[in-house]
Amino acid sequence: MKVLYVLLAALSIVSCQNQDKMDINKAKQASIDSMKVEINKQKVIDSMKVEMAKLEKEKEDAKAEARKVVIVNHQADGTATTTTKKKGWSSTAKGAVIGAGVGAITGAAISKKKGEGAIIGGLAGAGVGAGTGAIIDGSKKKE
Repeated sequence: MKVLYVLLAALSIVSCQNQDKMDINKAKQASIDSMKVEINKQKVIDSMKVEMAKLEKEKEDAKAEARKVVIVNHQADGTATTTTKKKGWSSTAKGAVIGAGVGAITGAAISKKKGEGAIIGGLAGAGVGAGTGAIIDGSKKKE
């Protein structure tokens, strides 16, 4: 009977040791698997950030290209030179904005109904400013 108890004790000790090794290996593998999942998620996030940066750069390049005007100068010897010039606001647009601001402030200051005076003054000022700017643009084209 003692032999049976000794065998059972030995068997339980050996089986417990194997069980611990199996549990540790499973835990290690689960940890490795979760790390792989997180690494893959981070790779996806990083690639999305790279693509977003590319799109932003393309958008900025397109905006910069839209602001440029190409001027071709033909020289007497038949060669042509090109220069790029940034587009700015036209004098008409500048005049309209400045006139609208000045007209709105003046209209609000003069009128008893401040809101109505600002609207009317802003519209009148924008018209006068745009007209003045158009005259300036016309004289620049003649030069």
